[in-house]
Amino acid sequence: MIRGFFLSLGQLGDPPVLRVFAKSMAVTLLVFAALGLLMWLGAKAIFAAWLGSDQAGIAAAVALFLTILAVWILFRAVAIAVVGIFADDVVAAVEARHYPASLATARPVPFARSLAMGLRSAFRVLLVNLLMVPVYIGLLVTGVGTAAAFFVVNGWLLGRDLGDMVAARHMDAAAMRGWRATTRASRFMLGLANTALFVVPILNIAAPVLGAAMATHFYHGTRAAVRARGTS
Repeated sequence: MIRGFFLSLGQLGDPPVLRVFAKSMAVTLLVFAALGLLMWLGAKAIFAAWLGSDQAGIAAAVALFLTILAVWILFRAVAIAVVGIFADDVVAAVEARHYPASLATARPVPFARSLAMGLRSAFRVLLVNLLMVPVYIGLLVTGVGTAAAFFVVNGWLLGRDLGDMVAARHMDAAAMRGWRATTRASRFMLGLANTALFVVPILNIAAPVLGAAMATHFYHGTRAAVRARGTS
């Protein structure tokens, strides 16, 4: 995992990876900008209905506060969904540099499938974390329980989704189910590592792209280990 992280970090400057980073950040910012606009319009409408005046200044302040709160809560889900749409380019760039033989046999993931995978990932992250809110709050009294639960839950979620981004290029649905079954523990470690990136300032901005690159090293590492056991 450590090797995969440093290899991924060293490839952030590659043009294909930079393009994905730029596109994913642009789309993420557009999503939150649209959300902020909707909140401002909604706040103005509510003030107009209650007070008979749109109170544009107060509505803007309320919308700004709610948008910042939404970014804090939703950034991880939105960023994973967006980078999931473009992840194939990151995976291909990593394979081109480190796993050219696998790149030659890979099947690019169609945009529609990437979109569906990204949206499913975001929905799972959002839904499960919302369901866990009472648990997170209840564990606050323990001091560390909330952080531990957060890492466990999101490590499980991200490990599955990041692994699938790569496996989809090399396996059919049946093979992917088998691969998931044999890599649960190691995918969980991958997810924990990426969850940690999301809580580190500055690195959290690049966490989705780094996660896709790390998942590529992880996938090919596990496949190489399986082949090595098969020939031993």
